[in-house]
Amino acid sequence: MKRKHCHPRMLLATAAAVGVMGAAQAQTVVIGSLDDLTGPTSANGKDFAAAKADAVKWINTHGGINGKTLEMMSFDYSYKAPVAVTTYKKWMSETTRPQVIYGYGTADTEALSAMVNTDKVVYLSHSFSANLTDPTGGSKQVERPTPYNFFHGPSYSDGCRALVQWAAGDHKKKGGEGRAKFVYMGDNHPYPNSAKEACMAYAGKLGMEVLPVIQYTMAPADFKAQCLSLKETGAQYTYLANAANATIALLKSCATVGVKTQYLTNIYAYSEPVMSAIGEAAEGVIAPIHVAPWGSDVPGMARVREIAGAEPKSTFYMAALCTVMYLREALITADKSGGITGENVRKAMYAKGDWVPEGLAGVCAPANWTDKDHRSVAEVPVLQGTMAGGKPGWKRLDVIKLGREAEWFGR
Repeated sequence: MKRKHCHPRMLLATAAAVGVMGAAQAQTVVIGSLDDLTGPTSANGKDFAAAKADAVKWINTHGGINGKTLEMMSFDYSYKAPVAVTTYKKWMSETTRPQVIYGYGTADTEALSAMVNTDKVVYLSHSFSANLTDPTGGSKQVERPTPYNFFHGPSYSDGCRALVQWAAGDHKKKGGEGRAKFVYMGDNHPYPNSAKEACMAYAGKLGMEVLPVIQYTMAPADFKAQCLSLKETGAQYTYLANAANATIALLKSCATVGVKTQYLTNIYAYSEPVMSAIGEAAEGVIAPIHVAPWGSDVPGMARVREIAGAEPKSTFYMAALCTVMYLREALITADKSGGITGENVRKAMYAKGDWVPEGLAGVCAPANWTDKDHRSVAEVPVLQGTMAGGKPGWKRLDVIKLGREAEWFGR
């Protein structure tokens, strides 16, 4: 068989083309982003996705990552953990695989944590599960160490602890008789279950009467039956552990049957769009919000408007914006310290203490990630939603300084 020979000019052209492709790839930093735009948490996911897109656009028009273009590959996985796992595997098998993953929910983030460890890829998420806070596995409270998982904000468990600590003090301040009654509500799902055991145990430790859990689905529905059950308990304080879509449906249902309780929620159950969708019944709900709401009188709000435009944005949006801007600085540091590898990005996440992204003073709670502890925020701002003339707003009630209790690590 006669061997075919390539003309030297063809070889040079091919080599040049490969060189151009390699150079192009070297000038791009790729992030794989999982979003829920059509599933049961889409009210959250749409705001997260908008913030990510706005932040990436701003970054690329302000120097990129040391001159490199930041590219975000987004996929709507509809809050289905198996789809997230399949998508991750596909991304990581491709020639130009993402250098960082910006994930989403608790079920999928926890399901992927072992793969993330093996692949050594930094995985940011909107899951604040305490299971993702122990990079060494030394606490013995977690299924596995999670050295590549990061999130910005108090864990769901710490957020709920802060709220019940506030509630216990509120009951005492009001001169409430006997033990304050507390009920935890949520779906039987990894996300709402994440804080359940830890929060209920802490409420009991604080002297509250902890009532049986009332279950309601992540998908919105008519929840009058659950609301009647809640009403019968006489609970003064009720924690809602689902996301925004379900909160809207539940509070509307409970308003129709005359439930009187102080609602407490996690950060993703309640925000300005939730208040607007519910109306007057949204007044007074309390949540742990680690980012400054839109329009706050803080220096970093100027940068937020620069990135987001003039239209008001939700606290969901602000949370995602802070996360991307932390990632921006970690990527810049890693790129200057040997290149953007999983190991280098991870090390960059530990480079600063009391870390606030440049230009965002007062917007993003100072973060402290270390190679021994991924609990980024130990002080929890407690905010209450207000409805003045049908317009949503916020009132700061307290900042709960939880600290870093060893017995809470990983739970």
